[in-house]
Amino acid sequence: MSSQKKATVVSTSVATLLLIIKLLIGVASGSVAVLASAIDSLLDMLVSVLNFFAIKKSEDNPDEEYHYGKGKVQAIAAVIEGTVITISGLYIIYEAVMKLAKGGETTLLAPSFVAMLLSIVITYGLVRYLLRIARETNSLVIRADALHYQTDLWSNGAVLMALGLVWISGYHEIDALFGLAIGLYIIYSAYAIIVEGVEILLDKALDGEIVSSIGEILSKHPKITSYHWLRTRSDGTTNFVEFHMVLRPNMLLLEAHRIADEVEEKMMELDRKKRWIITPHFDPYDDEAVNDAILNGTPLVEIPSAEGKI
Repeated sequence: MSSQKKATVVSTSVATLLLIIKLLIGVASGSVAVLASAIDSLLDMLVSVLNFFAIKKSEDNPDEEYHYGKGKVQAIAAVIEGTVITISGLYIIYEAVMKLAKGGETTLLAPSFVAMLLSIVITYGLVRYLLRIARETNSLVIRADALHYQTDLWSNGAVLMALGLVWISGYHEIDALFGLAIGLYIIYSAYAIIVEGVEILLDKALDGEIVSSIGEILSKHPKITSYHWLRTRSDGTTNFVEFHMVLRPNMLLLEAHRIADEVEEKMMELDRKKRWIITPHFDPYDDEAVNDAILNGTPLVEIPSAEGKI
């Protein structure tokens, strides 16, 4: 089992344990904040199960139907996870508003306080573990899971503070107000997860710094006259790069292939945590204008020959 899949199994187990603790205390005490945290743990558990299958599927090798593999499954899972987190935040806000409107008393403050304190300790350990796996694998799903549990850490701290203030002041509305704030924060945190997943699905270019480094690698090679049509994207696990590089018209194919190997190796060194699929195209002259015309559907009037003549 890969480290990514192990991480999802660990997070699922932790979420299940926290769900049981929070649900029992939340229902018994009537605390909106604790109940909201329990619902969030339920969603955590479901999302972690989804992440396991997403990672499993994304690790499938390319086949006759999916020539580039199924890496984008992780992006789909991230969008679903962000949406689920958003829905949970909306539900928490609804419960908080209902408690403010109808009133209600929070009981069993001491057990609730202990339960949330235990939840913070367990979640902190899980976050540290997930962040380590995310750094090692650069997995979008694991990073999304780590971000999710980081928001849980802050929301659990807010619940703990709310229970403490209710205990001290006797104002039970504080519980609902904190629940409202937690719901808003959860929705805010989900936005980044959804955006990153959507950007991958829309084939957004790689990070600007990496793209610049790729351009620099091509520009500095002494045998490459120029380059154009540099295109990059990622599916979350694999970086895809395409480019046209202009070489001497009379260069042997063997030498052109050697040059391509040299620049590809330097590009892969930019991020060793991800796989790379690099597709170079050899040009005897700069045909960027011709390619742009084809891409834009512009009629071709003149096409230069290999010697650069019309």
